[in-house]
Amino acid sequence: MNQPPYTALDAWIDQHFDEQVAFLQQLVRVPTDTPPGDNAPHAEKTAELLQAFGYTAERHAVPAAEVQACGMQSITNLIVRRRYGDGGRTIALNAHGDVVPPGEGWTHDPYGGEIVDGQMFGRATAVSKSDFATFSFAVRALEAVAKPTRGAVELHFTYDEEFGGELGPGWLLAQGLTKPDLMVAAGFSHEVVVAHNGCLQLEVTVEGEMSHAAIPDSGCDALQGAVHLMNALYALNADYKKVASKVAGITHPYLNIGRIEGGTNTNVVPGKVVFKLDRRMIPEEDAAQVEQSIRDTIARAAASYAPPRGQAGIRVGVRRLLLAQAMTPLPGNAPLVEAIQKHGEAVFGEKPPAVGTPLYTDVRLYVARGIPGVIYGAGPRTVLESHAKRADERLSLDDLRRATKVVARALADLLSHR
Repeated sequence: MNQPPYTALDAWIDQHFDEQVAFLQQLVRVPTDTPPGDNAPHAEKTAELLQAFGYTAERHAVPAAEVQACGMQSITNLIVRRRYGDGGRTIALNAHGDVVPPGEGWTHDPYGGEIVDGQMFGRATAVSKSDFATFSFAVRALEAVAKPTRGAVELHFTYDEEFGGELGPGWLLAQGLTKPDLMVAAGFSHEVVVAHNGCLQLEVTVEGEMSHAAIPDSGCDALQGAVHLMNALYALNADYKKVASKVAGITHPYLNIGRIEGGTNTNVVPGKVVFKLDRRMIPEEDAAQVEQSIRDTIARAAASYAPPRGQAGIRVGVRRLLLAQAMTPLPGNAPLVEAIQKHGEAVFGEKPPAVGTPLYTDVRLYVARGIPGVIYGAGPRTVLESHAKRADERLSLDDLRRATKVVARALADLLSHR
């Protein structure tokens, strides 16, 4: 290709934008709540919609035993391979279809794809079914207008980001099903993310002895023991706030307890309580040291717990649920960053900064295998604006349109360079 036809790419996207919006609405209307994680039906719907564009989606079903062992029901990952000619780069575009359940407080149908005042509402409209649409239509525009003659693009639509990605991109990479030269993962349209936090998730089980609430001294209250442990863990945040990351966009470590289960009835002293914690790790931290420190804190808190008079002590178990390493940029990501910044500035009117994010993503799985990657896609400036993982998640359709143009332009550049 000579100089890529940017104006013509933009025009194609404008002409097909109503079709792109309808495509996204159909994806939002197929629930992918994780848990429970029954994601294969959405993959089938996506493959069906892509077939209408002339795209064949390879269906890679993860074995049921592996899926169920991770607490989900079904996963079928998709790869669409578009080969344009010998030589050149293979660029992968990855977005995940699995999402957290809607929760309460919605004023719009979380699976409706309703459009109000230029915004589409629904779970995963921003993170990240939106980028199924961004990436698919960017590739369609590229092929219709720029007509590359070398290199390749792959669409990776996967279904395990919420539980860590190991059965999504991690599984595809481990099976040797793909090894691109560069990759872009779903993100926010107003910045290029080149680094992100790591995440450690642990499940803590506190066991006591169940008894009648009328005679509590005959048992051991696991909930009171769990509260003692949780207070010790939350106290760590005071010190974490004093640890500052040098990566722009990332502040400090943080610990959150996001789920608590236990007890059998109101009139029963709880005999068992389970809680799950999430520890965000800045790129400068060592994951093994972080995990050991938290386990040590739990052990000290358990040893120091003084049960109510007459009650026995508690027993505590800790199980790792997830260890997602932080992502730091590989030197080879420069072409991606430069192309996206160049066209982000042209389309949005300002140069998108290259920054880190406190989230953790599937990009780390590619980077860990030596594949340079960045995070970029349709969405607002911040997670807060998108209502991601909150009620009334939404996406500005203007952001979808502009991000698609940026990705199409960037692909044209990256595939035209030798």
